[in-house]
Amino acid sequence: MTGLVIAIAVVFAAAALVTLWRIVRGPSILDRAVAADVLLTEVMCVLGADMVINHHTRSLPVLLIIAAVGVFGSIAIARFVARKDQS
Repeated sequence: MTGLVIAIAVVFAAAALVTLWRIVRGPSILDRAVAADVLLTEVMCVLGADMVINHHTRSLPVLLIIAAVGVFGSIAIARFVARKDQS
């Protein structure tokens, strides 16, 4: 079980580093927005894996808040880009 947990941590860490690289490099705001959504999804997956491994549901409210922030952030960025394209 410990080897599996280490493998999961390594995979999530590598994915987070690649995602952070995409947020920094860009090249456009939409690329950064998608990368931010991917990073939020990775955080949600890590919290979900923690709940499964440790047999608890204490992180469920945090998961819901992160999901809401991701949706509202995506909507805000889409509206910003749409206004910028019209002008």
